[in-house]
Amino acid sequence: MTNLAIPAGARNATSGTARPARTLPATPDIWFFVFFEAFLFTAYFTVYMVRRTQDVGLFLQSQAQLSLATGVVNTLILLVSSWSMARCVQAAREGSMQAALRNAFLTIGFALAFLIVKVSEWTVEIEKGFSFTTNGFFAFYYFLTAIHFIHLLIGFIFLGVVVHQLRQPVRSQPLIETGATYWHMVDFLWIMIFALLYLMR
Repeated sequence: MTNLAIPAGARNATSGTARPARTLPATPDIWFFVFFEAFLFTAYFTVYMVRRTQDVGLFLQSQAQLSLATGVVNTLILLVSSWSMARCVQAAREGSMQAALRNAFLTIGFALAFLIVKVSEWTVEIEKGFSFTTNGFFAFYYFLTAIHFIHLLIGFIFLGVVVHQLRQPVRSQPLIETGATYWHMVDFLWIMIFALLYLMR
């Protein structure tokens, strides 16, 4: 009798041990939004790079007026907020709603800290005489950081939805992960902005 080799996947399927297909977290709409925002910010960054090559000296002199320490602090705040948001999602998946809520509120706290530091930084720079109209670098600086600031404010809505879902007896895990995905996008955009405005030489 001929022995027929059965593929491992087929054996698992017949025995009921096949693993479920892996899917992206969150809802499909947020991924469309994330890719759209990535395209939009790529355009902003490209225009910045082109403009910078036209007057490198001015951009470097203006960049030196920024507080690198403040930029680093805000970057660390958002990185830790991404960590707490990831812990929130993981706890929700495991059914530990109290732990998920603690991490969601921790993320909100980090977001508030970022806003306070950023507004303080803007205030210092304006008091030193550096405004949107000072030169090309500061025009980009205020534009990019203000756009990110608005995205972060919108992030509070997403975080509010996450908290609301975690408090419901019947919750939607995809909505929780949608809020987390948006928040990670906000963090990633800041890292790019920080690298271009504060670090690039």
